[in-house]
Amino acid sequence: MNAPIRYIILVLGFIISLHSILTLTHAEYNRVTSFSNLTSKFRGVADASNSHPLPPPSVPDTATSTADSPKDEFLYDHTYRANATLLILARNSDLEGTIRSMREIEDRFNRKYNYPWVLLNEVPFTSEFIKRVSVLTASHIEFGIIPHDHWYQPAWIDEEKAKASRGKMMADNVIYGGSVSYRNMCRFNSGFFYKQELLQKYRYYWRVEPNVHFHCEIDFDPFLFMEREKKVYGFTITLYEFEATIKTLWKAVKDFIAEHPQYVAPENALGFLTEDGGNSYNLCHFWSNFEIADMDFWRGEAYTAFFNYLDSLGGFYYERWGDAPVHSIAAALFAPKDKLHFFNEIGYEHAPYTHCPRGEDTWTKGRCGCDPKQSFDYDGYSCMKKWDRLAKSY
Repeated sequence: MNAPIRYIILVLGFIISLHSILTLTHAEYNRVTSFSNLTSKFRGVADASNSHPLPPPSVPDTATSTADSPKDEFLYDHTYRANATLLILARNSDLEGTIRSMREIEDRFNRKYNYPWVLLNEVPFTSEFIKRVSVLTASHIEFGIIPHDHWYQPAWIDEEKAKASRGKMMADNVIYGGSVSYRNMCRFNSGFFYKQELLQKYRYYWRVEPNVHFHCEIDFDPFLFMEREKKVYGFTITLYEFEATIKTLWKAVKDFIAEHPQYVAPENALGFLTEDGGNSYNLCHFWSNFEIADMDFWRGEAYTAFFNYLDSLGGFYYERWGDAPVHSIAAALFAPKDKLHFFNEIGYEHAPYTHCPRGEDTWTKGRCGCDPKQSFDYDGYSCMKKWDRLAKSY
């Protein structure tokens, strides 16, 4: 045997002997170099090469939990996104508040999921506004101008009648009672935001307002949850409306339903809105400054007819109909109740009210900065008990 071969044999023998000694004396070395571990690495490469970003065909039942975060692992997968956007309606004077809201939701959620942003204003955004908010996100961001007819009071409104109503509300100290711009906003959010050109390519939206807070880490994708569960409306806070602002709204709703009973969904959420089978409205609504919803629902036949009917009555200006009761009543009547969803795990604050997640595990997992004892959920002005009563029925 020549010298080179003897040398190779000696080296191989040394390596085999060293491997045997380490295998016997070091458990971690044995685990890492085991045949099953090495083959699993190759299987992992093969599995990754065959992975597909589309959703699996079914959702585990646990994904529908209202008390804890959805359990479906797909909802934590950052490789697939729903057809959705984060939406802000803001004025140029809202710059600092917009920055705070965007910064928090980016830190708590969107830095992981990279959903695009759409910001809308009735006038052009200033270069300073665009510059300062654009650095807050790595996601695509677009700035849009609302068409005149989608924002301002229509010419057919009787201004003398509307002015008299505003004057009475001011005298009665009704919040925003004298504001035309607030009424413009309510009407826009009720019937026009989803018609904006920049939103036509999207189905779902998450409404974010200036000067709101997100108190917890959001470690799942609410948009995917909405998509997979076919939900149409998601909320975090529910409360009573000021009756003085919607004196004739429920009559208008009943008149519309009498003319169009075909739009009322089977197994609807009427029980959330009334204590007497629909004769009167209990004033409960979802607080729409937080909404995660399906714009196809607003774009559909039932809601289109409903909004057009309400708009024709002039109640957005002759009274002060808000988009919150309009959205809430429509969602409760025109969608099955199991298509509405309470996002317990999303800690949210719009002063003066805060929703802090229920459940020690949910609160801890979200690393929440809010105090559960300060949550508005069961305050005397909250409608959460009525929602809980409804939710138990499905």
